[in-house]
Amino acid sequence: MVVARRPLLTATAAATLLAALWFVPSANATDDPAGAPGARSEPATTAEDSAAGPKLADTGTGVDTTPYLIGGVAFLGIGAAFVSHSARRTGTLSA
Repeated sequence: MVVARRPLLTATAAATLLAALWFVPSANATDDPAGAPGARSEPATTAEDSAAGPKLADTGTGVDTTPYLIGGVAFLGIGAAFVSHSARRTGTLSA
């Protein structure tokens, strides 16, 4: 019996990716300190604090996005190279 290995490898890779993504934590934000596990609840000290509503985290200025940009361009280039190589192998690349 001949086993088709390419669909089996594709299905295995897809299942592995989905299993890995299952453990990625969600980014559900809440302004309720009691809603976060392990968080201590601190009551608002002044009326001004409670009237202002939820506050965003201070991320600072000048966040360095260079590694993300380089990584994204690299993965885009690798993906384009794979598509180009695959199209050339099958002979379906129309110029």
